[in-house]
Amino acid sequence: MPLDILALAAHRDDVEQTCGGTLLKMAERGYRTGILDLTQGEMGTRGSAEDRAREAAEAARILKVSWRHALDIPDGRVENTLENRQKVACVIREQRPRVLILPYWEGRHPDHYTASLLGYEAAFISGLAKLPLEGSAHRPFKIIYASLYRDVRPTFVVDITAQFETRLESLMAYKSQFTDQQAGSGIFPAQKEIRARIESMARFYGLLGGVTYAEPFVQKEVGLVDDVMAIPVKSI
Repeated sequence: MPLDILALAAHRDDVEQTCGGTLLKMAERGYRTGILDLTQGEMGTRGSAEDRAREAAEAARILKVSWRHALDIPDGRVENTLENRQKVACVIREQRPRVLILPYWEGRHPDHYTASLLGYEAAFISGLAKLPLEGSAHRPFKIIYASLYRDVRPTFVVDITAQFETRLESLMAYKSQFTDQQAGSGIFPAQKEIRARIESMARFYGLLGGVTYAEPFVQKEVGLVDDVMAIPVKSI
């Protein structure tokens, strides 16, 4: 069966941090969700690729994800090459998602913003019927960008109030990353601070949407409204 929603990210745990609550909410509504990690995580300051694989599988279980896979693009060297676009396009043709979630196209980590452009261009070439790739041509209907870690005004936010605790649980499944240890102590927050940081960001975006907790997204297209009486979020 095709996926309804596919979230693409550079590293295992990126999706959990930026749109894990949204994926869980959609899974709870009966949609088939999936995660494509571009790398194995071998360059991470903490843990190994094998650690990350086990943790990613547990996080996927917590988020009720139907499908998860990691490509073999080198960690720390995500590049928008034809070879990499074709790898991602093959997954898109195989899984046939209607909605594709990408990282925001600007960021601190080069792998993150490169993954955004790579994902977009792979989605485009996946729809070229004459491109000699395995599977039949397919393009997602909608591409949205998870913008949690960029200071941009979101196009919309998703209410994850009911999913917040489980989303946090999925992130904490990455014990090699988020337990207190000497390696990376100057980069990673102390474990006792993680909940406070995650909660403050979710509350901020929830405030914008008039709910308790939310995740932010950007879309490049103009939104279409059929009924102005049904538009949510108060103006005054």
